[in-house]
Amino acid sequence: MMQTLAHISLVVRDYDEAIAFYVDILGFELVEDTYQPEQDKRWVIVRPNGGGASILLARAFSPHQEKYIGDQAGGRVFLFLRTDDFWRDFNDLTAKGVTFARPPKETEYGVVAVFKDLYGTLWDLVEFTDGRP
Repeated sequence: MMQTLAHISLVVRDYDEAIAFYVDILGFELVEDTYQPEQDKRWVIVRPNGGGASILLARAFSPHQEKYIGDQAGGRVFLFLRTDDFWRDFNDLTAKGVTFARPPKETEYGVVAVFKDLYGTLWDLVEFTDGRP
């Protein structure tokens, strides 16, 4: 049996501001943005330009869901953005005003820094050493 992770859902406040961040700041590809009238919502999918699993940007539609915007992992790093050139991407994101919660650090598995998306969701920007998954 073969399985792959197709999408993860990320709760956001607004579709357009989330698209602007992920596409214009992070450089992700906008894969789909389709209105679904029967549910009065949009099916918005973005993914890193290198492929892999994509993110469904899911607008919060209740006060309960709104509580989790920016804190879907309880304050832990939620997503891991793998890069082939850490310093290129770190410098680019810094120049675009992305906030880094933890500075770059060399580790046995590679170089990593923690950044926040537009809502405060924590991400690792990581360039793994050879042979690391």
